Amino acid sequence: MLVGHQVSLEELVNEYEGDEIYLQKVIDLATKYASIRRIRPDGNCFFRGFGYAYLEHLCKHRDEFEQFLVSTENNKERLLGLNYPEFTVEDITDGFGNVAAIANSGSKGIPELHRVFNDQASSDYVVSYLRLVVSAQLREQEGFYKNFMENGKTVEEFCQTVVEPMNKESDHIHITALSAALNVAIRVRYMDRSSIPGVNAHDFNGNGTNGVPTVHLLYRPGHYDILYPRRPVQGAGWLGVDNTDSSSD
Repeated sequence: MLVGHQVSLEELVNEYEGDEIYLQKVIDLATKYASIRRIRPDGNCFFRGFGYAYLEHLCKHRDEFEQFLVSTENNKERLLGLNYPEFTVEDITDGFGNVAAIANSGSKGIPELHRVFNDQASSDYVVSYLRLVVSAQLREQEGFYKNFMENGKTVEEFCQTVVEPMNKESDHIHITALSAALNVAIRVRYMDRSSIPGVNAHDFNGNGTNGVPTVHLLYRPGHYDILYPRRPVQGAGWLGVDNTDSSSD
């Protein structure tokens, strides 16, 4: 599967049984989050995970969908204005739009969203689109982002070698640029072998967002998965969380 089902964080407890450092961090994570959705570790996990989580959010918040469509059209014009090939922009934007349209179905569209995200071609359109959006953001704001380039790379070289190609891993700069370009707040929880207790969070708040994260991701070295915040529910299971998966058929 490219995008897994939503499962209880108890699975992470079982995964790290016997590993005291990670186990304590998972227990801390479970006080804040109910469940996790695993993403295939293929170098595209950040973009695929973000894409699914954001469109799933739009399924549940249809009032935000019209503004999302405006943003999509604006990004298309930005790409054309930056002289990206018209055929490429049209193809990738249309492919992304076909997937994104599912979000206008509301919550009932989530099972279809999950199915489509596990179709390689459709899912990769989402990844390709988001990679182009990040590339456009970096190029437009070159004066700012050039300060974060390493190994003597220019922003253009970075976009051509690290951002636009598929299967290239993502870092802070990708998340910062995507959050700003789409004006979507992202919270990333970092879980590693450091001696720091608990799981640290880093918020990427875009441009003028209210600071409330729309997308929550878990980062473990080299990989991102989707997290779902806890909420008390009647008849809840492990640690009082809702373990239901709205993407299940």
